[in-house]
Amino acid sequence: MVRRIDSATRIPVPGGKVIEEYVGRVNSGDEALSIAHMKAPAGWEEPAQTPEFAEYTLVLKGVVIVEHAGGTTEVGAGQAFVSEPGEKIRYSSGPEGAEYVAVCLPAFSPESAGREE
Repeated sequence: MVRRIDSATRIPVPGGKVIEEYVGRVNSGDEALSIAHMKAPAGWEEPAQTPEFAEYTLVLKGVVIVEHAGGTTEVGAGQAFVSEPGEKIRYSSGPEGAEYVAVCLPAFSPESAGREE
C-alpha cells in the first residue's frame, strides 16, 4: 500500500540542531526504519553515543564530523557515511554547519541512541 507523508515532525534536541522526521516512530509509526532531514548550526556537537541501530547518512551541505574508534572522519557535501549498531560515535558539524539526511535501521528512538550524559 502506498502512503504519502505530507510533512515531517520536528523532534526537539538541544544545541540548535533541527531534526525533521519524515518516516519513523514519531511521524509515521514505522519501527523498521527512520528517515530524517537534519540541520546543524556551525560548531554544533553532541555527546558520544552507542546506538542500537545502523545509521546511513548523506551530507547535503557543509561538513559532518564523526569521531569513532578508528579516529575522526570529516564527511562533506555529496559524501555519505555508515555507522554500525554498537559502534561508539560522536557527531559535530564544521564551521559552516551541516545539512544531511539520516536513515536508521531499525528506526531511531531516544532510548536506542545510547547517548552519554
